[in-house]
Amino acid sequence: MENTKVLISGASIGGPALAYWLRRHGFEVTIVEVTQGLRAGGQAIDVRGPALEVAERMGILDLVRERRVQMRGMSMVDADGAELYRSEERTITAGDLDGPDVEILRDDLSRILADAAGDGVEYLFGDSIAALEQDDDGVRVTFRSGTTRTFDLVVGADGAHSHTRRLVFGPEERFISHLGTYLGVWTAPNFLGLDRWQVFHQMPGSAWGGGVMSVRGNKEVRVYLGFESKEPIAYDYRDTAAQKKILADALAGGGWELPRLLETMWDAPDFHFDAMAQIHMDAWSKGRVVLLGDAGYCGSPLSGQGTSMAMVGAYVLAGELKAAGGDHRAAFAAYERELRGYVAANQELALTNKARVDAQRDAEMGEDTEVIDFQDFGEIVNAFTVKDY
Repeated sequence: MENTKVLISGASIGGPALAYWLRRHGFEVTIVEVTQGLRAGGQAIDVRGPALEVAERMGILDLVRERRVQMRGMSMVDADGAELYRSEERTITAGDLDGPDVEILRDDLSRILADAAGDGVEYLFGDSIAALEQDDDGVRVTFRSGTTRTFDLVVGADGAHSHTRRLVFGPEERFISHLGTYLGVWTAPNFLGLDRWQVFHQMPGSAWGGGVMSVRGNKEVRVYLGFESKEPIAYDYRDTAAQKKILADALAGGGWELPRLLETMWDAPDFHFDAMAQIHMDAWSKGRVVLLGDAGYCGSPLSGQGTSMAMVGAYVLAGELKAAGGDHRAAFAAYERELRGYVAANQELALTNKARVDAQRDAEMGEDTEVIDFQDFGEIVNAFTVKDY
């Protein structure tokens, strides 16, 4: 494994986590990231179940807990802002507040993982993979900057819209499954004066609306606004101006603080918008290229497990490469065998969560709705055993 060179595309969660384990196992690691540095902003994400064990083995669990989002509870309000109910036991974004899971801002966790990976990782910021060719000896990568280098392995950890996946496996349309909803997330001033609290509003007749949660010592909030669409919406995922207009048009005329929240969107530097969707693939690798996290098996934010899948996937992928002595064919096959059940349970969890929300909406509208017996996939997910490598 010494002198085995691995290129990772993507420096959010899965990329730095994988870099940590690969470096520990003796691989040479380069990460290419299209932005000029680690991405700022992003929603609050969750480290759960076996991902907590992975964080502990990395020696970062105490720091992750220290940087966690501090919440006292949440409220649900109507269109006039009147409180419909409140809870000091759980929140919409994190679930039970007294549980072992950790809610943390995405950029905080990304920084913790990158710092843990150490100075031995080479970063190519402001660049991306333009083309790659692989053979029995390696992968020849041409970057958008014009440089060309050869690596032994390439890992696509570049999200649900993975460019690496598109280059190697084909168009996104072959693998994506839309769930009928869209979500925008960004940072705004805490003009509501929230104190470790989150407030959400569900638009009448819809399973979606939006809300805010205070973060960074109550100095700012993360805004979450979403809407339903039975048909997929065509948009360029790189065109944020067009995405903002889509969201503004969909939520026009909404009650509560939605108009004011939408106003903060226009100048938000960290705006992110995307469809709730999943990625399903028959294989996560082809030759010397393998996919990690959302690039290969996105569960959508409805699962609440994307971060955990990326961290666990990184641990398993690096561990299987170590166990196989660097033999990528054996390692990639073992990586899939180990994770397939865990990923399937996580993706099913997103579908059951969506069904719960839809059933609640129908019941509130007085419509007849079938009582669905939801299986507790959370138990299946948390039953995954983190093996030793």
